[in-house]
Amino acid sequence: MLAYSTIGTNDMARARKFYDALFAELGATPMFEMPTGSFVSYGVDPQKPMFAIAKPYDGNEASPGNGAMVAIAAKDPAQVKSLYDKAISLGATCEGEAGPRMDGAMSCGYVRDLDGNKLNFFCMGS
Repeated sequence: MLAYSTIGTNDMARARKFYDALFAELGATPMFEMPTGSFVSYGVDPQKPMFAIAKPYDGNEASPGNGAMVAIAAKDPAQVKSLYDKAISLGATCEGEAGPRMDGAMSCGYVRDLDGNKLNFFCMGS
């Protein structure tokens, strides 16, 4: 159902460094980039859902949405923890440590990226 999700950034070079390193953990690489350097999407296959970062098209400052969050699929709870730890090491801030949620029905780790966007590293089971 999803083609891609996009979050905004005010510092593309800083965001690229963060997401290049973070998504390398999933084997994801930049798939599409605007020649202006204002947009890049990451994925493992251009026919599968992707994640994009962009400078806002309207020229205004990017800001995280209140209540907005992007969940990034992990293969298992160990990868949830690994992605959470990697994001923190890259300068993200904790919004909820990696671990089981909903009586073990899922594993999640929540962070805010360098621009304040909320991410959830997620898998079913714990």
